[in-house]
This record gives sequence, C-alpha cells and structure tokens, in this order.
Amino acid sequence: MKKHLSILGATGSIGTQTIDILSSIDAEVVALTTNRNIKLLEQQARALHPKLCVAFDETAARDLKIALADTDITVMSGMDGLVAAATHPDCDTVVTAVVGMVGLLPTLAAIDAGKDIALANKETLVCAGGLVMEAARKKGVHILPVDSEHSAIFQCVQACQGNPLDKIILTASGGPFFGKTAEELRTVTREQALKHPNWSMGAKITTDSATMMNKGLELIEAMWLYDLPQEKIEIVVHRESIIHSLIEFADGAVLAQLGVPDMRLPIQYALTYPARVPCKVPRLSLAEVGKMTFYLPDDKAFPAMNLARQAASRKGNAGAVLNGANEAAVGLFLSDKLPFWRIPELVAQTMERIPFVNDPTLDDILTSDREAREAVLSLVGAE
Repeated sequence: MKKHLSILGATGSIGTQTIDILSSIDAEVVALTTNRNIKLLEQQARALHPKLCVAFDETAARDLKIALADTDITVMSGMDGLVAAATHPDCDTVVTAVVGMVGLLPTLAAIDAGKDIALANKETLVCAGGLVMEAARKKGVHILPVDSEHSAIFQCVQACQGNPLDKIILTASGGPFFGKTAEELRTVTREQALKHPNWSMGAKITTDSATMMNKGLELIEAMWLYDLPQEKIEIVVHRESIIHSLIEFADGAVLAQLGVPDMRLPIQYALTYPARVPCKVPRLSLAEVGKMTFYLPDDKAFPAMNLARQAASRKGNAGAVLNGANEAAVGLFLSDKLPFWRIPELVAQTMERIPFVNDPTLDDILTSDREAREAVLSLVGAE
C-alpha cells in the first residue's frame, strides 16, 4: 500500500537516509521539516514536491518562503509548523527524525490525528512513554521503531507466535571511547567524541553514544515499546555492530537480527512493514566479518547508563528530567563550554534537584524538561 509521508527532521541523518530509500518503496512525501538547513530543504522540496515545508527557526522560515516563492509549496515555521506537518490531512505516516524533546508535541499531535509513527525520536518515549503509548492504544495507530536496536527487536518479535519475551538484549557499539578509563575520559575532545567507529549520526546522538547515554535512553524506550521492566533489559557491548539486538524466551532460546551497520534497512522496514522489499543496503557477509566480540559495559567509566536505569525504575517525570539535563549538558559540550566528563555528572546533580512527579501530565513533563535544562545552566553558571 502506498505511503504518504511527513518527514520531521528531513535534513538530518535519519531524514536524508529516509529520502534515500524512497526510490525503493511506494511512497509520496507530503511534508518536510528542518530546523534551519533551508539550503538542503529547498533541494529536497524541489525534488519531492511536498505540499508543506517547515523551518523551525523563524528567520530560516522567512528565507525559505522566499526561496520557494516560485512553487505552490506552503511554508510554515516553529512548533505550529511541526504540528501542521505531523497532522497534514494527506499524510498517513509520520517519520519523527527530529532530535530531542522538540519531537514530543508533534508526535502526540500526529497520534491524535490517527497517523502511524515511524519513530526515530527516542526522546518522545524517554520523556513521556506512558502518555504516548496510551494515546497510540486509544487511537489504534502503529508505532514502528526506526532505531536499529528497536527495529531488530521488532523484527525478532515477528517470530514470537504469541510467546512472551523473557528478556531483551540491547547491543551497544561502545562508542569511540570503548576501553578508556574514567581518568582518561577527563581529557577527551569534542572532535574525538564525534568520531563514531561504526555509524554516521548527528552530533548530539554521536555524543550520547560516546557517553553511553544513548544506550540508556534506548533502554527506557525499549521498556515502553515492549512493555518490559528495566530489569528484563540487558545491555552488552558489541563492537562490530553486526548484531543489532536480541530477544530471549522463557526456555533460554535467543533470537538476533543481524545486518551491516546501515540505518536505511530499519528505516525502510518501518515504512514497508509487514512487507520486505529490496533495499540499497549492502548484504552481510559473515565470512568478511570474521568474528564478533561482546563485553559488559564499564559502568564506572560510563555512569550515564546507570542514571538511565535509575530514571527507568522511577518512571514518572524522571525520564524527562534525565533527558532535559542531558540535552542541555551535551549542548554545552558541543559548544566547547563543558568538558566531556562533566556531562553525566551534571545529569546526576540535576536528577537530585528536580522534584519527582509520579503520574505526570503533559504539562508536568514539559515543566520538568524546562526545569532540568535551567538547572544544568545554573550549575555551570555557579562555578
């Protein structure tokens, strides 16, 4: 069946790879969004002829409107624009490829409008998993995971035939600093943190991979997607990034999904499910891989995952606090205003500061996110 897509974050890593696989599937693009990369968005718009283009940044939106003045494409800006793209009446599936908390409101709006979600924005479930999953259940919409790990679990689940999962095993590449001690991490640079060994991702996600926070966020996401307590989710470092994740049954049988480290396959499967069609991704050759290695995470050198486990155990607004603090701290690091090793330290301090809310409303989630970001800036400013 032909898909009609709105791609939120079309100029980012996931967005551009989504556009790259469009020639392999039967799909039409209805809306495209960016933050401020209007040069690329204009190129995409002229190639794909969407009905709506959005630049979140107001100034960029004004420039985009001028650039597309010779077309009949509507141009919008800000959160109103993102929500309009997510709820466009001609769209049936929304690819949420924006990074960060900004993806929450458009995703909830899309669900309320009855759109299926190809979910690449993990922060949506980290911050408001209970609200999002309940809204999806009520509306009867599908949330199809795009992250390679959650796609792997989703693909393995197809073989369950009604048998419940006993455990999820999330694989982690270990990032660029695998094997380094906590002391060695005190001197690493921004440039080093952004050199991921296996994956091509944006700066924020690559930094999260370097701190291992990304895997902690994925743990929380997996809890909500697959309705398992965090004690049933194991994390193992797999340096080659060939096994994307695994599931285990009550009898001890383990199923894994393997493939080359290329995001186009999980993106495509989210858009063609349950069908499989030829994909541009290179085929896996186990002989060329030769061997695969596995290690336990080093929680002393990389404390971010334990912070995520704490948030996962508490639920409530804890995920929003964790994520808001991490986004703020990573932003400071990427602006060369904070050393790498301070990122998890600031997140931990912020988690102690923000009051816990057991059963948060959407307003509580948004408030917790704002307060967490303000707390990080306050902590840094007080030094």
